[in-house]
Amino acid sequence: MKRPQQPIALTIAGSDSGGGAGIQADLKTFAALGVHGTSALTCLTAQNPRAVTAVHAVPPKFLRAQLEAVFAELPPRAVKTGMLFSARLIREVAGFWRALPAKGRPALVVDPVMIATSGAKLLQPAAVKTLLKELLPLATLVTPNLDEAEILVGHPLRSVDDVRMAALEIYLRYGCTTLVKGGHLRGEKQATDVLFNGREELTLSVPFVRGVATHGTGCTYSAAIVGYLALGLGLFEAVELAKNHITQAITQAVQIGKHTALNAFWE
Repeated sequence: MKRPQQPIALTIAGSDSGGGAGIQADLKTFAALGVHGTSALTCLTAQNPRAVTAVHAVPPKFLRAQLEAVFAELPPRAVKTGMLFSARLIREVAGFWRALPAKGRPALVVDPVMIATSGAKLLQPAAVKTLLKELLPLATLVTPNLDEAEILVGHPLRSVDDVRMAALEIYLRYGCTTLVKGGHLRGEKQATDVLFNGREELTLSVPFVRGVATHGTGCTYSAAIVGYLALGLGLFEAVELAKNHITQAITQAVQIGKHTALNAFWE
């Protein structure tokens, strides 16, 4: 009996004990898209939709062991990074990536997770420079939200035009295609994201969905991009479909206890 083949994706990120973000959100998203999800954990977090109360980072050697185990038997077609937390863990990922044969490297989507929706810092301040220097130049795509993009460019972003210029500036600085997510812009009626690859710009806008907590949105969005890349789509098409996926996951959110949660399986 010939079994159907599933493409493989990998998430390198932290665990969310509340199940709404991080590795858990990524694996749910991969499954929803029909992709086999593999994982390499960078951190354990004590977390729920309201707060992150503790973080326990894994030793860098153990992170590498996870990466080696996955690539040895389940080479992924596309990879994302999420919460990396420390400079040592970032260097471990970057070093592993540089050691891969350049021709065979899968697409790498870097979600520069710095601050949780609750406000908790998920990247140590000393690690920001390492992320910019070591990992962004290796990325196929970087997906900062508004707060993260402000850190990357060093100034506030207050309008859609600012988001467009930030996408250009990040591309010029680090040489990777950039998706700046403008969903946190104040006073806007639509959630507008801008994708720029040095030649083409794509603007993606949808009406805001009110009354739904957005915990895990960035993780789910970037995981959807990786899932579609693993399915063989081009980058621009993958981002467009991922934008629709995250919009529907928010629109069709479910109730969990006293909180709402994104619905990765909305289809």
